[in-house]
Amino acid sequence: MAREFRVGTRGSRLARAQTDIILERLRRAQPAAAFRVVEIKTEGDRRSQAPLLPLAGRGIFVKELEQALREGRIDLAVHSLKDLPSAVSPDLCLAAIGAREDPRDALVSRERRRLSELAPGARLGTSSPRRVAQLRAFRPDLDLLPIRGNVDSRVRKVSEGGPSAGSVQALDGIVLALAGLKRLGLEGQAAEVIPTEVCLPAVGQGALAIETRADDSETIALARLCDHEPTRWATAAERAFLHALGGGCQTPIAAYGRLNGQTLALDGLVAAPDGSRLLRERVSGAAQDAESLGQELARRMFGLGARELIATYG
Repeated sequence: MAREFRVGTRGSRLARAQTDIILERLRRAQPAAAFRVVEIKTEGDRRSQAPLLPLAGRGIFVKELEQALREGRIDLAVHSLKDLPSAVSPDLCLAAIGAREDPRDALVSRERRRLSELAPGARLGTSSPRRVAQLRAFRPDLDLLPIRGNVDSRVRKVSEGGPSAGSVQALDGIVLALAGLKRLGLEGQAAEVIPTEVCLPAVGQGALAIETRADDSETIALARLCDHEPTRWATAAERAFLHALGGGCQTPIAAYGRLNGQTLALDGLVAAPDGSRLLRERVSGAAQDAESLGQELARRMFGLGARELIATYG
């Protein structure tokens, strides 16, 4: 009898949609394999209304999935790669990274106004320090407010908001990952896809990861069937950059790797949370040297003053 592989996922609509993407790829690669989805609630799900910043850096969307792997309750876990810590525990394995969706951020706004068209003082929702810093640098006149909840509820705060709604949470727009909108069929809600020159993405944004136990060779071999090498190289450079910086949870850090043939270009950013100072640099080199490129970019950023920013803001 064929082995049944138990697939761990969070229970949100986006998490299930992302798991379905991975399952489709796995079934296409190994039609004889059987799969069963196991929903697991994470700390991030349980504390969905808590401010995100104090929880950042604690693996709040992955810890319970990783514990289920260790306890043998699931065989593989599907994550948004950006949620995974930059260093994987030795008893676990980052077995595969699927082909990346568009990693850029998107603006959902009332009257479909672009970022440059928003009125001074417009209320924009985002809980990401990375986005806040870059948006403040680009539009210091905007009122940036923290926002939590799933993608659907955040979009509704714009479509159902406004002064007539009588809500203190009425928003003129929100900024969130384009990949999440696309995976939920909501990309039409985006008024603008924000250029990376304005808002560099989070490390690993848009990529899905499969994590397994390090000693489960059968599951690792299965997962490898949907590994996308260009995405693995690009995100390996980004994650090496983040790891080498050793940044705390409150320092805005961003990175984006892009391949052109066998050449990998890596952009990185470290910023003050208020956007008053943005350090940005680029390196390029052979794709197979992805981790070394990430480390080199971190060294250059230290030379620009990143160490002082990280020490100041944590």
